[in-house]
Amino acid sequence: MTNTTPHPYASLSGRTAVITGAASGMGEATARLLAAHGVRVCLLARRADRLTELAEKIGAEGGRALAVPADLTDQASVDAAAEQVHAAYGRVDLVVNAAGVMLPNPIADGRTDEWQRMLDTNVTGALRVIRAFTPGLIAAARDGGTADLVNISSIGAHVPFPNYAVYGATKAALTYLSQSLRTELGPHDVRVTNIEPGLTDTELGSHVDNAELSAQLDGMFDALIGLSSDDIADLIAYTTSRARHVNLRQAIVLPTRQA
Repeated sequence: MTNTTPHPYASLSGRTAVITGAASGMGEATARLLAAHGVRVCLLARRADRLTELAEKIGAEGGRALAVPADLTDQASVDAAAEQVHAAYGRVDLVVNAAGVMLPNPIADGRTDEWQRMLDTNVTGALRVIRAFTPGLIAAARDGGTADLVNISSIGAHVPFPNYAVYGATKAALTYLSQSLRTELGPHDVRVTNIEPGLTDTELGSHVDNAELSAQLDGMFDALIGLSSDDIADLIAYTTSRARHVNLRQAIVLPTRQA
């Protein structure tokens, strides 16, 4: 007997998504999964070669993808990316802020270069993307469609970890921003979801230049059996495929062994 039950993500088909940080990790996994369910995906990140490779893979698998190299720390670059997206695919109804950097070090080290990079990417970069695509989200919802803004924060937003103070502060800012934006966008029927992953296997760990902290992170993965980027992508697909009047506003997702 043929199974005629629709796939739980079937409602995603025909939507258009912008995904930042799409060159690797959660962003890449999310792009591939959404594209597999009929979403046109716009891939934003700095590494043009990785984006082109991903877009080609998605195309070979029957999906539609647009590679858009962009530096979220540069307003002109984000503006140019938004123009390219709109010219190619028109209005966007799904935005996933997956770009981020994690640079832990003791606060006493005074690494102002790291502080600024995390603030520029994790907070200001997300704001630039939100500013660029929120009008489209509002218009999509006004016309009866489903519209989603998904911000990927971190469990570090409210659980302190030694030497991660500035990273945690940037993620706390993103969590609060998501909460506040619901009061502005909810009345327009735009859903805002904040996702706080625990230990997840991405390239973030490779950014750490402190040998002791890097080894500590590796030890945590061995002990806790961290999540994969695919796990987070699956949660995003589930969240954004719900009926348009249902907003899964906050999701904390941890490895089972992480307290």
